[in-house]
Amino acid sequence: MTDLNILTVIILGLASFRLTRLIVFDKITEFVRRPFFDEVIEKAENGQEEVYLVVKEGGWKRWIGELLSCYWCTGIWASIFLVLLFLLNEQIANIIILVLAVAAIGSIIETIISRILG
Repeated sequence: MTDLNILTVIILGLASFRLTRLIVFDKITEFVRRPFFDEVIEKAENGQEEVYLVVKEGGWKRWIGELLSCYWCTGIWASIFLVLLFLLNEQIANIIILVLAVAAIGSIIETIISRILG
């Protein structure tokens, strides 16, 4: 087993954060989520249409839809995936984890800057 130090755990945490956001929220992975949700369009009192995503009914599509709509649930599975990848094939994992961790740091910085300037 690879010796895990605090820096490795922090990098894995950042990578898990970014992978989770990628799966649950990002537009680029919308095609992954689409089969598990129905779009419901409602008109607001001001006349604007609002689109809501509702988890599909029944079976495995509902189960995966519930998972994808829960940031915390998806975060656990993303973390398990990254830690297992790290423990089973450190060379490949290091590339993926490093890219995700750097992207996480960038997104955190962007959020901070947006709030300060916005």
